[in-house]
Parts: sequence; C-alpha cells; structure tokens
Amino acid sequence: MVATLEDVTAARAGKTVVFTNGVFDVLHAGHVSLLERAKGLGDILVVGLNTDESVRRLGKGPGRPVNTLDDRAAVVAALRAVDFVLAFDENTPVQLIERLRPDVHVKGGDYEAGSLPEAPTVRSYGGKVVVLPLLEGHSSTSILKGLGLE
Repeated sequence: MVATLEDVTAARAGKTVVFTNGVFDVLHAGHVSLLERAKGLGDILVVGLNTDESVRRLGKGPGRPVNTLDDRAAVVAALRAVDFVLAFDENTPVQLIERLRPDVHVKGGDYEAGSLPEAPTVRSYGGKVVVLPLLEGHSSTSILKGLGLE
C-alpha cells in the first residue's frame, strides 16, 4: 500500500499536491476529518507515514506503534480522501518534502506553522504551510489511555 515518489510524480502533472504526515497509528474521527479537509485544499493528497522505527524514536509511548507500517498504510490508503501513502524513516518529513515539493503542507492544530521543522523547506520553493484545527476530543493517546494501554 505504500507508494513511491515516482508514482506521485507520474500523477501530479498540472495538479495541486497536498501533503500531510504523521504516525496515524490508531485511526480515529479526528484523523479522518483532518485528511478530508486537507484533500479539499488541492487535487492530490499524499500522506507521509513514519516508519515503525521512527515512531519508536519519537517516543510516542510504550508499545507504539500499535499497528505496523504496512497495516497503517493499508488503512490510511483505503480512505477516500487519500491518493498516495509514502513512508519516511526520519524523525521529520523534511527530506521527503524536499523530494516531493508539495504545493501545500498540512498539519493539525496541535502544531504552529512557525515551529514546524519542515516549514522553511516548504516555503523555500514557494509552497504553503496550513495548520488546520483539530476535531476536539480525539487523539490516539487518549484512546490508548482509556483502554489502559498507555
């Protein structure tokens, strides 16, 4: 289910590419809402997924990711808003963004555009950084805590 950069390049001619990224480990309505709104900002939505190793380095919590990269990619790719899923092993998507050069980079409202390590890269080639509000009361961490798993 993980695409290649070449797959995206072949599909992007004349289209606006929107990129977002994350772990997307325990998918919930907040994720779906963010992805649907991100898709509304362009023609092609590309989702960058952290590899399992990068999730562990990010310190998301014990036992994370709950789902493997292949499983997370299959679920995210099945969403109607998502056109492509790309994996990245770094802690941030900067290297992937440098290669993909999306027109729009989207993050959820738990971030500030100015503090994103990838923002200078996106802006360097004329791309736009958009922070979308989160759907209140939805987070993977709170779901896992509610289940006593975190």
